[in-house]
Amino acid sequence: MNETPKKHPSESVWTWILITLLWGSVFFFTSTWMLGKASAWLDAGGFMPDSSETFAVYRLYAPVLLVIALVAKTVKNRLDPGSLKQMERQKAVKEGKRERYFVSFAGGIASSFLFAILTAVAHLASVPVTGAVIRLNAATVAVAGVLNIAAGLGASLFVGAVFLVSGVGRGAKRA
Repeated sequence: MNETPKKHPSESVWTWILITLLWGSVFFFTSTWMLGKASAWLDAGGFMPDSSETFAVYRLYAPVLLVIALVAKTVKNRLDPGSLKQMERQKAVKEGKRERYFVSFAGGIASSFLFAILTAVAHLASVPVTGAVIRLNAATVAVAGVLNIAAGLGASLFVGAVFLVSGVGRGAKRA
């Protein structure tokens, strides 16, 4: 009998979309808040969108997240066909050779910073739609990106704590 090989859970396009929407949404709102803080510190409030403007930008931003999810899945499948490298990493975690809860420190930093830039671009690009008055310069976006790193690391630690308390990621009990 020909048996179809079982797909690794990360191969589901829905997994990629849902995780990207979750983290992309978290980073959108933390980045928007950090852009406001950085703007207030550096250029006297050139970035103060109200909530309706922010949600109008988010409605334009969410489809970009979908594209990011699909492109990321495609790239991952090209770099790791069959998820062999991913399964090796997960095996190393289960064997205690890799960190279980704080998965990617460098990835968290990069994602936090890059999503702050993406959020700034989204706000600037949506000005014709929202009518918001937005002034952002490179320094403001860079400071917001650095501030957003703290938010990203905090969110990662929170997720790690939830995993720790709930037991997610624990392997079989060792004798």
